[in-house]
Amino acid sequence: MPRTPKAAPQAPSTMKELKDTLWKAADKLRGSMDASQYKDVILGLVFLKYVSDAFDERRAGIRAELTAEGYDEDQIAELIDDTDEYTGRGVFWVPANARWNFLAENAKGLGPSMDAPEKSIGALIDEAMDAVMQANPQLSGTLPRIYNRDNVDQRRLGELVDLFNSARFAAQGQGGSDGRRARDLLGEVYEYFLEKFAAAEGKRGGEFYTPAGVVRVLVEVLQPTRGRVYDPCCGSGGMFVQAEKFIDAHHGEGSDISVYGQELNERTWRMAKMNLAIHGLSGNLGPRWGDTFARDLHPDLQADFVMANPPFNIKDWARSESDPRWRFGVPPANNANYAWIQHILSKLAPGGQAGVVMANGSMSSNSGGEGQIRAEIVEADLVSCMVALPTQLFRSTAIPVCVWFFAKDKGDRAGQVLFIDARNLGHMVDRAERALSDDDIAKIAGTFHAWRGIESDASTGEYADVPGFCYSATLAEIKAADYALTPGRYVGAPEAEDDGEPIEEKLMRLRAELEKQFAESARLAEVVREQLGRVDV
Repeated sequence: MPRTPKAAPQAPSTMKELKDTLWKAADKLRGSMDASQYKDVILGLVFLKYVSDAFDERRAGIRAELTAEGYDEDQIAELIDDTDEYTGRGVFWVPANARWNFLAENAKGLGPSMDAPEKSIGALIDEAMDAVMQANPQLSGTLPRIYNRDNVDQRRLGELVDLFNSARFAAQGQGGSDGRRARDLLGEVYEYFLEKFAAAEGKRGGEFYTPAGVVRVLVEVLQPTRGRVYDPCCGSGGMFVQAEKFIDAHHGEGSDISVYGQELNERTWRMAKMNLAIHGLSGNLGPRWGDTFARDLHPDLQADFVMANPPFNIKDWARSESDPRWRFGVPPANNANYAWIQHILSKLAPGGQAGVVMANGSMSSNSGGEGQIRAEIVEADLVSCMVALPTQLFRSTAIPVCVWFFAKDKGDRAGQVLFIDARNLGHMVDRAERALSDDDIAKIAGTFHAWRGIESDASTGEYADVPGFCYSATLAEIKAADYALTPGRYVGAPEAEDDGEPIEEKLMRLRAELEKQFAESARLAEVVREQLGRVDV
């Protein structure tokens, strides 16, 4: 008989407890498979634990509601399995064989043998994934079925399930819940794990993860509170999640936006689907993964907001010179930067806006006709703002980055472009990575909102150029600079702070200090010569 694990605590775990527990779980498999494999194993289990806890939380809520209304146990037993009571509250229906209690009770079944004829825990988890997908068509083809493979250590997997059993994403027994607490907790845990796995995978991690601070710059500037939001290279869905958080912080509803995306990598596409599901976003990421250039899965989409972090400087991409998306010129074969920019521009609805993370070279490159394409885009008055970001924001690349902001209608700012040099913002979180603070992000967003005359929490009031930080340039000025869009060309140097010391006195003081240093240097040189003279040759 399989050993029954200790009962899970009824009080919900704190965020720190959850993160510590789950990262320990990842460590259990770290030595037996590479980072990308255990990422799939762990995130899939986290998702299964979440849907089960949210289901249990909602089930307890239904029981409490029915009891309060005077229903007896027979009536409750009949009504408590009404799937609409769950799905109508945004909670996934979880069949009995996919509920965490069932898996935890069988976590020590190590596989078929004379001594242990039970199914392996990996087989049970694969069956649970199938059951959840069949019961919830929106998850079809999303969840991993990789737990019963030869390269997954079943003993460690059983221990891992045991460890997960101590982590609660919901508080059972608290009536009236719709599973939202479980969703909020797991959403944060899922993002934490994506960040951890991205760091573990190094350069490859950048394929699915954009640092939260960079994403927030796009979201806080654009404020996507309603309409169609699109990301043509959506990775694990971070742009959509931050948009949902922004809406929630401003007392809106996630249903106010419609999410559209596309992702080339199969594993990453599955992660994005799970990430959206966790956050209650019913996004359209296409029926499967696919190359945005080779086959656009949303050909007729006109988006109100586009937010993207395309892979930088792709040299091998599906290029067709006759593609109608190349309205401003055919991008060069050896670099897809301006293919991404033009694809995004082709998706903007009238009044639409976009924010795109790009390598700094995109702002001034003239190779392969890129300079002419950039000039055409500028003259079409589609560029609204250019932001140069600090270095070391991405662990996955040392390439300096910027953000292009586009707008189909710039209102009173038509014929102008705002340049922001934010390279001096941010703080080092460790020796390898820099992060943007809330104040840094608010400074960037507030400057843009003031420039556009938009009222917002971050708005700095009436806009004014700040030497060394921001400058509003005319198209004529940009043309005179040969259409280079590097903010440093326009914002100038910051004004020197006045220390109150008269210039004549300062010059006399500095000259005296310099003469003193010259004298000390001469004295030390004489000491060295004297010592060298004592050395026997």
